[in-house]
Amino acid sequence: MISRVLGRSAGAVSRELRRNRSSERYEAQEAYANRRAASKPNGKWNPTLASEIEADLKKTHSPEQIASNRKAKGLPTVAFKTLYNWLYTGRLNRGDLQILWHKGKRRKPPEKRGRFTLGLSIRQRPKEIQSRETFGHWELDTVVSSRGKNKACVATFVERKNRFYQAIKMPNRTA
Repeated sequence: MISRVLGRSAGAVSRELRRNRSSERYEAQEAYANRRAASKPNGKWNPTLASEIEADLKKTHSPEQIASNRKAKGLPTVAFKTLYNWLYTGRLNRGDLQILWHKGKRRKPPEKRGRFTLGLSIRQRPKEIQSRETFGHWELDTVVSSRGKNKACVATFVERKNRFYQAIKMPNRTA
C-alpha cells in the first residue's frame, strides 16, 4: 500500500524501512544524512592547501605551473584541471580569471548535438498524442552519418496513428 501511494517499488520501501528502524522521521532523516556524508569522498581540498595555492596564484603562476611545482617539490599533488575547477566554482579566491593562460577554455562546452530547440519534448506531449487515437501527430528525426566529409542526412517523419513512415534525403544537414 505504501509503495503504491509513493509510486515506488515494494522492495525499495522495504529496504528503507529496514534501514531506518526509528519511527521518528527526523531521526531517520538524520541517519540518512550521516550515511550519505560518509559515502562521499573527502577530496584533496582543505584550507591550508587552498591558502598555499592562492599564494602561488598571487605570484601570477598558472594552475599548470602550480601543479608541476608541487609535484617537483614532493608536496601533495593536485591536477591542474582540479585547480581550474576550484577557481571556477569559487573554492579558490582569484579576482580576474582572464589573467589565466586558458581564460576558462578548459571547461568543456555543453553537448548540443542531437537536440531540437524547436517544439516540445516527447516527454511533454499531451496524453491524446501518446494514445495514438487521433490522426495528424508526427514524430520527426534525423539520421546523420559521421563518416567522411559528406554533409548529407536523412530526415524521417512518422505519423503516430497509422505509423505512416517517410524518409527524405537532405543534401546538406544544415538546410
